[in-house]
Amino acid sequence: MPTDEDLIRAALAAAAAADPRDVPVGAVVIDATGRELARAANAREATGDPTAHAEILALRRAAEVVGDGWRLEGTTLAVTLEPCTMCAGALVLARVERLVFGAWEPKTGAVGSLWDVVRDRRLNHRPQVRGGVLESTCAATLDAFFRFHRP
Repeated sequence: MPTDEDLIRAALAAAAAADPRDVPVGAVVIDATGRELARAANAREATGDPTAHAEILALRRAAEVVGDGWRLEGTTLAVTLEPCTMCAGALVLARVERLVFGAWEPKTGAVGSLWDVVRDRRLNHRPQVRGGVLESTCAATLDAFFRFHRP
């Protein structure tokens, strides 16, 4: 079974494969046995799709692999950056069991930084969460991108 650090390393590898115009965020989904179901990188610029965040793309691909509708029960989503409200809502609705993420996102994070969508008691599903895994490595990847693209 891969460790959380292994999962974030896999997500970092996915981020490294992103179109150079896109913010390098990567995501990986595994099932309860540790089998990788999907991986993806941000593709908003590459596709012109505002919803093409790494998490959304990985969840879509994982659902196709599972082939049992939209429920991803028993899965873990690992992503290099704290999910935004759209992505946090999607993983709750998909019934993802665990979320593991790298860097915190104080401007748009919805897993404890700005909002806490995944722990809202009014929702009928709340995944387990572990944040800050390989945080400095994930943050450095993003910092390098923004230094180059927005000097």
